[in-house]
Amino acid sequence: MTKRHIETRAQAKRLRSDMTAPERMLWSALRAGQLGIKFQRQVVLAPYIADFAARSERLVIEIDGDTHAHSVRADARRTQALEARGYRVLRFTNSDVMTNLEGVVRFILIALGRDPSSPLTLQGERVASEATSGEGE
Repeated sequence: MTKRHIETRAQAKRLRSDMTAPERMLWSALRAGQLGIKFQRQVVLAPYIADFAARSERLVIEIDGDTHAHSVRADARRTQALEARGYRVLRFTNSDVMTNLEGVVRFILIALGRDPSSPLTLQGERVASEATSGEGE
């Protein structure tokens, strides 16, 4: 492991101990497989640290604070680099999380194809259940 990755891992550990209020709020909804997916927080995807990631789904969730308004290009490069590694990146603002946590969680579920109220998810489940039960033939 290179020195850079050791430093990145140490930084991720510090960030896990010092989460922002929006990060804590979203983590309370994501942790312990509550959405049926294992999420991790402050995940090292060197040279980056993702706020949250579901590795099995190749999904990264970023919460952008006020400082991100000044780093649009850097965020775009970071997103592009993560997408090149096969990750989808969802970005939410601090305000989104703090004022509409339910909407943020629903958006994540839709992105994962797991929102029970989405017609696309229900359609997919209906097709899958018909295929296994022999109906629809």
